[in-house]
Amino acid sequence: MTPGEAFRTASDNLTAHKLRSSLTMLGMIFGVGAVIAMLSIGSGAERQAMEMIDRLGLRNILVRAKELKQEELNEIRKKSPGLSPRDAQAILEAVPGAELVAPRVAIEPYKILSAEGKTEAKVYGVSFRQAGLARLGVAEGRFLDPADEKEHAQVCVIGPAIRRDLFGYGPALGGDLKINDVWFEVVGILDPAGGASSFQGVAVGSTTREIYVPVTTAVRKFDRDPLKSPLDEIVVRLDPAASPSRSSALVRALVDRLHGGAADFELVVPEALLEQSRRTQRLFNIVMGCIAGISLLVGGIGIMNIMLATVLERTREIGVRRAVGARRSDIRTQFIIESFSISLAGGLAGVVLGVAIARTVAAYAGWPTVVTIGSVLLSTGVSIAVGLVSGIYPAVRAADLDPIEALRYE
Repeated sequence: MTPGEAFRTASDNLTAHKLRSSLTMLGMIFGVGAVIAMLSIGSGAERQAMEMIDRLGLRNILVRAKELKQEELNEIRKKSPGLSPRDAQAILEAVPGAELVAPRVAIEPYKILSAEGKTEAKVYGVSFRQAGLARLGVAEGRFLDPADEKEHAQVCVIGPAIRRDLFGYGPALGGDLKINDVWFEVVGILDPAGGASSFQGVAVGSTTREIYVPVTTAVRKFDRDPLKSPLDEIVVRLDPAASPSRSSALVRALVDRLHGGAADFELVVPEALLEQSRRTQRLFNIVMGCIAGISLLVGGIGIMNIMLATVLERTREIGVRRAVGARRSDIRTQFIIESFSISLAGGLAGVVLGVAIARTVAAYAGWPTVVTIGSVLLSTGVSIAVGLVSGIYPAVRAADLDPIEALRYE
């Protein structure tokens, strides 16, 4: 029997028992679908994590003022003035490998308007270095520059959503907007960015509804709760030779000493977040792979069970084939190819199911998914291997039948 004849025979036998063949394939279909869906969800989460970490800056250390309750602030301010420009200068001078520091202060706007409309947004006073540190792209105009910071200029850079709300689709550069009681001139429009999200407990906001003004202008022109830290965040960029873990330990010790031991700040190290993300991703892949592997194993057991039943059903056929000259190898090949055909068909259907699940999750749950060629090849390869292994024992049983006894079988 040639391989082509074996495949045709297998196809005829499977077609003759459509319901049984379909039920046998279900284990493979669900197993392969689960593998592809889980791996695509994991790949999507990994890509999203990498994008967030890239926005934070892999060579950066973020020193952030901690959110505290009013009674905690009253107690802590007796020991520490909070995160301040003094801390930024001390970090730049005392921490080896610190190339530059960029302070940031959040403004609490109660109104943002222009001649064409009004909107809501997050407003930050930032250094001119913020664009490079946070990888902020500018679609139109320019970002803040050193002269703006030095002269306390009333200029701003706005996100695309703010531009639509305040200026429609007309020209926004050179336009004026009012934040609280201070007027600003728009000098730049940010590139569109992804939606706000959180990674490992660290908020990574969207820039579409953000407004940036010079940090010196923010400090001078806007009122701030005296109990709050003068700054909300200090971004420290390290040179390539510096170790983020060692430098972060030095930064923590330095700021802790400057604040008199007050726990009013926290450190975010993107490199540490990246390593933690990779460990979590590996664990996720192992657990999901085991769950999907169990599905494939159950599918393989189903194939073996049905093939053993098929051997019993076709005992007389096997005897006739042996009597007219079929070899043991021909019988083995026939049953192995039937098992292979079931697993192959189930695997292909499982690929369709897995891609559909991934697309559905992406569309309705808002969770990013990435279907990779590797996940498709892995899942179908494992399903075919399981099908072949599951068909070997029934095929051997069929080949070992005595032709005379097989012909007498009823």
